[in-house]
Amino acid sequence: MPNAKTPKTLPTYQQEMLLAALRSDDRPHKTFLKGVRNYLIGCLMLDAGLRVGEVVALKMSHLYFAGVPVRQLLLSGDITKNKRERTVPINMRLKAAILQHFEVNAWLIHRADNYSVWGTEKSDIPLTTRQVENVLNKAAMKSLGRLVNPHMLRHTFGSSLLRITNIRTVQELLGHSQVTSTQIYTHPNEDDKQNAIDDLEEQTKLLGSDLEHLAGQT
Repeated sequence: MPNAKTPKTLPTYQQEMLLAALRSDDRPHKTFLKGVRNYLIGCLMLDAGLRVGEVVALKMSHLYFAGVPVRQLLLSGDITKNKRERTVPINMRLKAAILQHFEVNAWLIHRADNYSVWGTEKSDIPLTTRQVENVLNKAAMKSLGRLVNPHMLRHTFGSSLLRITNIRTVQELLGHSQVTSTQIYTHPNEDDKQNAIDDLEEQTKLLGSDLEHLAGQT
């Protein structure tokens, strides 16, 4: 087991708060377009576990086929950290975010497969990791009152997965070369601790109810 600290993660309600702040639905049209983009960025990290460097490197071919969202992300070795290709299935929330990004940027339909997903109608210049960090921090300060590192979203993805599947599957989805890198997610996080206390409280209540019932029969 590696000597590593428990990764910081976001509980479900904070994930929803952060995504809502990223979306910015009620803002002017130009800001709304950025909100659609920013929401997709958040979903790519929370729902697919992408590293920030992988997010900014995405091309049209990674997310779309003939204008339709792909069913799974095929992250090619030229954009992954360890140069290893990996495949990540897409959930409904991420699929909807990918589709909306395409729909509000109608000009994307005329772009080649190697065009940056984050390019504009006039430029193919992608986002930078610093820009993504600034976007997340601005939304996090607004919604949570604190800064959130992009890697925290990937940690949240990994920790959530390990509660419902095995460590080898999580390793593959995160693209870790060694399973030892994935083992940090075996540590309990705040959600796990809170759930344990809630379960204990519920069991105590049930036990108390059973004892009262027995006492009433004697």
